[in-house]
This record gives sequence, structure tokens and C-alpha cells, in this order.
Amino acid sequence: MNIYKNISWVIFTLFTFSSLNLSTTESFIPDPPSLNASSFILIDASTNRVLAHKNANEKVEPASITKIMTAYVVSDQIKQGFINLEDGVLISENCWRKTGSRMFIREGDTVVLEDLIKGLVIASGNDASCAIAEYVAGSEENFVDLMTRYSKKMELDNTNFINSSGWPDENHFSSAADIAKISSFLIKDFPEHYSLYKEKWFTYGVKQPHRNRNTLLWQDDSIDGIKTGSTEAAGYCLVSSGIRNETRLIAVTMNSNSEKTRLTDNRRLLDYGFRYFRTKKLVSKEQNLEKVQVWGGKSEWLTLSPAKDFNLTLPSRDFKRIKPVVVLNDYIQAPVLQGEVVGKMVFKLDELEVGSVDLISLEEINSQGFFRKTWSNIRLLVYRFLVEEN
Repeated sequence: MNIYKNISWVIFTLFTFSSLNLSTTESFIPDPPSLNASSFILIDASTNRVLAHKNANEKVEPASITKIMTAYVVSDQIKQGFINLEDGVLISENCWRKTGSRMFIREGDTVVLEDLIKGLVIASGNDASCAIAEYVAGSEENFVDLMTRYSKKMELDNTNFINSSGWPDENHFSSAADIAKISSFLIKDFPEHYSLYKEKWFTYGVKQPHRNRNTLLWQDDSIDGIKTGSTEAAGYCLVSSGIRNETRLIAVTMNSNSEKTRLTDNRRLLDYGFRYFRTKKLVSKEQNLEKVQVWGGKSEWLTLSPAKDFNLTLPSRDFKRIKPVVVLNDYIQAPVLQGEVVGKMVFKLDELEVGSVDLISLEEINSQGFFRKTWSNIRLLVYRFLVEEN
């Protein structure tokens, strides 16, 4: 009798646990951490995919985080050749009288533009911001007009700048999402300039060196930028960025209630992103992918390549479920130009499309002569008829 009971128990156990069949491939990720910040966003810098957010489009006072846009504008003006890092900038009384955080420049002095940029980035100097604005555009008002033009180009939907420093004004606002965009543009477009944001100290004009206010730089070696901001209305704000496992993330936390809290908020957001997500390059620009048939050409086969590098941000375990699918615009007929877009590579996570990249021809293929081209066209018509019939 005991033998029958044991056999029955084994059968029951095998049936019960085999019927559960829990998937070991699906990623289960917790919700983002609960933060003190009134609004926040976490994005991957390479793909701009949003990994976590709360009230990210809410208009808020950005305080000195404004200076990220100021830095972008001056960096682009340098890139275009209008000004140079070695230029001497005459300091006006207007800039000398600026209050709040300062690098302590003096009226009538000539300061090298590179030092003003360091004073802007590391010391968060309102006086440096003013001097840069006046030098680049002739006045702060003209510089704000430039900031507005860059904002439109970046498609910042919830941003309006009144000054270059972030000095409080009810009409001066941005959002966590827009600030993440600006930061992403700065990091991608001006990596040389961005390297300043990891510098911890800057000495100018005073015996005591200016200390970078982003104290995450002292807590985590993977963090390499970018900017703090605080006023009574804005609360304590922080944009930070760093790289772990070849993945760069940008975290924006706005209106935390203390300096300590903004660090905790931002660090928890970054830790969440780095723990659960990865960014990987799936294909590279000009990488030989595969050959496809060409009709009516002097060569019968065409090599396809991605038009650009393609990166994807996903939960780390999901990459093994990604499948690439080549989708051609149509049957390819000669002539084909080198670099011509002929289709796309679609990346699917199971059945869900999660991204795509254009496919281009790596070589030029000329047409055959008239009679061979005509014969090829007839073959293609027959082929299409047979395929569509099936």
C-alpha cells in the first residue's frame, strides 16, 4: 500500500511542477525607486530611451542647471570658429556685480575664455556665465536669443530661458525631460568640453580653490558629470551621468528638499538603471551583413550594410531574445548607387519591434545591356507572379 502512495506522490509532484512552466527568459524588473524629487527622468545617453520617469515634462525652475545650455552654446560657437578658447574676455561692471555663486572675476580684468568656461562648469559662477554671454553675443539678452534658437533646434517643448545663469525668474523654466535632452546633446556633440565636468577643483583669483558642487564625483568613480543647481524656488536639483559596463546613463532629479537628498535621489536612480539595463551595439556602420539578389545588373549580388551604428537599450537578459529581420523596400533592380537605401533591418523582441536601421548598398551596380536587361525584367515578372501566387 505504501508503494502505491509513494508512486502517486511522485506522479502528482511531477505533474504539478511541470505544469508551472515559469519562463526563465522573461525579465522581471521592479518599478523605479521612490524618490523625494518632485520630478525626475533616467535615460540612456546613446539611444535616449527613457528608463524611468515621474512628472518629467512638468515645468520647473532649473536654477544653475541652466548653465548646461550656456555651455552648449559657447561650445558650438567655438566649434563654428566664431571664437576661440584662447580669446581674452574683458569683464564688465555688470558681470562683476553678479551675486550668488561666483568665480570672482573683477571689472576691467581680461580673462581667458577657457578659464571662464571652467568657472562656469566647475565653480558654477554667475559672473562667468554673464561674461561668456556678453562675449559671445554682445549682451546677455542677445545670448538668451541664441539659447532660444538652440532650444527650438533641440525640440525642447517645456523650456524658456530668460538669462544665462538660471537666476530665479517666473518665466525662466525647463523640465526634467528637456534637461536630459540638453545634457545628452552636450555629451555627444562636445566630448572634449564635457570632460571638464569631472574635474573636482578649479583655482582662479582666490587662494581657496573652487570645489565642484557635484559631490557624486567623490562617491563613485563611474560618475563623470554633470551639474547641480539650487534656489529657494527650484529646490535642490542635480543632473549626473556616468558609464558602467559600456552603458552611459543620464539621471535628472528636480526639486529635492535638501543637498543630501538630491545626492541620494540621483544615486538611487543611476544605480537602478545600471543594475537592470544595458546598451549594446547590435550592428556597426559599413559592416558587411549579407548579400541579396539584384535583377538586371552586371553583378547578381549586392552587399548590404547598416547606414549607421545601431545601439539598443534593454533589460540585460532580453538581448538573447532579439532577432534581426531584413526587410527590403522592393525587389532590387539595377542600377544601384553606392550608399542607396534599399531596405532596413528590423530588430524584434519576440514579436515586438524594438528598433530598426536603414540598410544601404556597399557598392555601385550598373545595369546590363538592353537585351539582357529586358530578359532580366521578364524573369523578374515571372518570379514575382509565382511568389505572389504562393
